[in-house]
Amino acid sequence: MGKERIRLDRKGRVAIVTMDRPEKQNAFDEAMFEALAQTARKLEAELPRAVVLTGAGEKAFCAGFDVGLDNPMAVKFLDAVNAKDATLAGAMIGKMREAVDAFASLPVPLIAAVNGLAYGGGAELATRCDLRVMAPSATICFSEVKLGLMPDWGGGPCLKRLIGPGRAADLILTARVVPAFEAHALGWANRICETGDCLSGALALAEEISKNGPRAVRSALAVLRSGEGLCAALEQEARCAGQLIASGECVHGITALMEKEPPRFPDPSPGCGTADI
Repeated sequence: MGKERIRLDRKGRVAIVTMDRPEKQNAFDEAMFEALAQTARKLEAELPRAVVLTGAGEKAFCAGFDVGLDNPMAVKFLDAVNAKDATLAGAMIGKMREAVDAFASLPVPLIAAVNGLAYGGGAELATRCDLRVMAPSATICFSEVKLGLMPDWGGGPCLKRLIGPGRAADLILTARVVPAFEAHALGWANRICETGDCLSGALALAEEISKNGPRAVRSALAVLRSGEGLCAALEQEARCAGQLIASGECVHGITALMEKEPPRFPDPSPGCGTADI
């Protein structure tokens, strides 16, 4: 057995889920998505009072999707780009979302302990949690558009609900890096840990919640999570993201990232809309 990509520990009535791939800034490859789905099943079978999600190491919470060609999913996405196949791209997005949705739909409070950078899918994953505790040095960045991509882990609609459409547009369309104290001011982060030990802060918050009536917490949480139109928005995000991957625009962004150069994206053909991507 190789090293687990996702660690599951329990501390009393609280579960701690650690994304454990620090050599890649905890970026997700195929094995990580499978491990997240398996972890969600384990938690569903024996529900804790709350779950804390964090990243291994001191530098990163999660850097999102691993675009390296040693990731089998990245190779499949490249196949979708070369074939201009939105159906294949959509199937891959569906596989990622299946794991993320399974975790995000656990009926107990999910608390992200953002201990370092949270970029791309990492920022989305934290957004899909119910609460976020950040280290003062942590940063978030919805970096997808710089790669010719868009949020596709469900983060777009959830960010809009969390901080409003204008602020969500600012973060997603600029792909700018947001420091912890601005994230708090925007309403994205619930708490900033003064000591910098956000895991301890998140565990203290989880323990505070776990002392309350578990049925009351789950019932209130279900109401807080419900929202008219959210399911449709999540489906639209997945559909548009698949079409975007098939367009091949991400080739320019990912190539620039690998070559450490600024991306140069060509203009779309006249009249091109989201349905034509």
